Amino acid sequence: MSGEVTFLTQEAYDRLTAELELLSTTGREEIAKRIEAAREEGDLKENGGYHAAKDEQGKQEARIRTLQSLLKSAVVGEAPESNGIVEPGTVVTAVVAGGQEVFLLGSREIAADSELDVYSEASPLGSAILGLKEGATTSYTAPNGRQIDVEVVKVETYAGQ
Repeated sequence: MSGEVTFLTQEAYDRLTAELELLSTTGREEIAKRIEAAREEGDLKENGGYHAAKDEQGKQEARIRTLQSLLKSAVVGEAPESNGIVEPGTVVTAVVAGGQEVFLLGSREIAADSELDVYSEASPLGSAILGLKEGATTSYTAPNGRQIDVEVVKVETYAGQ
């Protein structure tokens, strides 16, 4: 996430900060206890509990690093007023490859409690429509190499759930 800025609502920022605090303290202590208990069972080569705990520890540490990076680069506040222009934190209605979709452009963490699909502004679709106005059309190259047409129909301010 080099130089990336992520828009977060205050609620999302608070939720992620609490998750980071829990994982960094209680979460680490619990994993350490599980690893130590499994280690005391003997031979580590054939100790499934030990390997499972170490694997979980790796995943937890990766989540901690992700949260630290995300929170460090976060811009916290209200969703930006849409003004009809696609930007991070806006809800976009677009015709993508002939089908209408409604999604949030930004971080998945913003809409954790929402039914909205979320596309990163760094995704092929997100980067293609970023900065476009309602009514604009463009296309982008999908990961499979196909050219996909997009029309921005509506841009709204994200209001949460």
